[in-house]
Amino acid sequence: MEYAVKTKIELEQEYKSVKAHFEECKQKNLKLNMARGKPAKKQLDAVSGILNTVITPEDCIVDGVDTRNYGELTGLKCAKEYWADILDCKPSQIFVGGTSSLNFMFDVISRAFSHGLLHSERPWCKEEVVKFLCPSPGYDRHFTVTQFFGAELVVVPMTADGPDMDVVEELVKDPAVKGIWCVPKYSNPDGIIYSNETIQRFANLKPAAPDFAIMWDNAYCIHEFDGEYVPFPDIISMCEAAGNPDMVYEFASTSKITLAGGGFSAMATSEANIAYFTKLFTAQMISQDKVNQLRHVKYLKDKATTIEIMKLHAEIMGPKFRVVSEILDREIKPLGFANWVNPKGGYFVSFNTMPGTAKRALALCKEAGVEMTPAGATYPYGKDPQDSNIRIAPSLPPVEELEQAMDVFCTCIKLAALEKLLEK
Repeated sequence: MEYAVKTKIELEQEYKSVKAHFEECKQKNLKLNMARGKPAKKQLDAVSGILNTVITPEDCIVDGVDTRNYGELTGLKCAKEYWADILDCKPSQIFVGGTSSLNFMFDVISRAFSHGLLHSERPWCKEEVVKFLCPSPGYDRHFTVTQFFGAELVVVPMTADGPDMDVVEELVKDPAVKGIWCVPKYSNPDGIIYSNETIQRFANLKPAAPDFAIMWDNAYCIHEFDGEYVPFPDIISMCEAAGNPDMVYEFASTSKITLAGGGFSAMATSEANIAYFTKLFTAQMISQDKVNQLRHVKYLKDKATTIEIMKLHAEIMGPKFRVVSEILDREIKPLGFANWVNPKGGYFVSFNTMPGTAKRALALCKEAGVEMTPAGATYPYGKDPQDSNIRIAPSLPPVEELEQAMDVFCTCIKLAALEKLLEK
């Protein structure tokens, strides 16, 4: 029965029962972590064949380049071809990076503040105000990057098709608005795939700022765990066709394809942007790890092979997300006060509980031995105006531990909701 239709006496009885189960959970002395979307050990084991990829001295010479030596700042030709295949763009539009795409994003924003982007009138540090659009709920590390440089973070509501483009199109009329963060496929944490109409509207944006940047973090571009690979539009060619060739910066990495701590990344953007950033990055580095680039290209080969490898991840990830869905459907859905999305890819489940109870619920989870992403993290400055959104990250724990964690989670969600209702 839904909590909203229970009498006070019924709510008090329910509270007593849930509270007793919560105390039982505490007695188990659990230490379970669902705070981040880390690949599980089984996933890392499944792709650890990359560690056995043998590179001989002869292999190190690729297209006339000795990968063991300095040079090739923008990456090996074969690495650019690999990422162009993955992202459906041109090799000339690829800048190959190190282990983390987040480092790339940070570097782009850093250069925007220190030197400006290709079409900047001045470095962003010399602007009176810099505003950055943050579709929310969203990825906390994105928000942290722009906040680190002092940008004013502006919330943009999410819809079932992606960011609310009516809001975006209105906000970009302000020349102080310099960019927007996006996770376009299996968005973090909602698991939304941006619709073709939304992507087309992004490509056709007419921002007042000539150096407006779409930060297109395509982290989960081939990360299906339920069903076949879903093709995705190439935002770079769409921007070019719309007369905005330099507006988008797309990022991806193999962090959740091979080894999270030892992969390689890429930035895809216009050739003009590649040339501009090559000059800026020359002051920072001579080259990235080209041996690692070569190792990955030898192991992953191409998009088709990589998608087959992703099916190994899906065999591990799929059951975990089904556990989350089944437990929420059984324990929370009949109570009528929460909603969530069941994605088919990515790494998270976005859960919306009773407003005003998310922080309390997660404090109870911690008390019972389950660590989760802090409430509010999916909004700029860590401030969820409704105190309701919670990011569930099922990937790291084994299924048995995940079942325990979800039992604790549901118990704490109920307890926080009952406390709120009984206050009234």
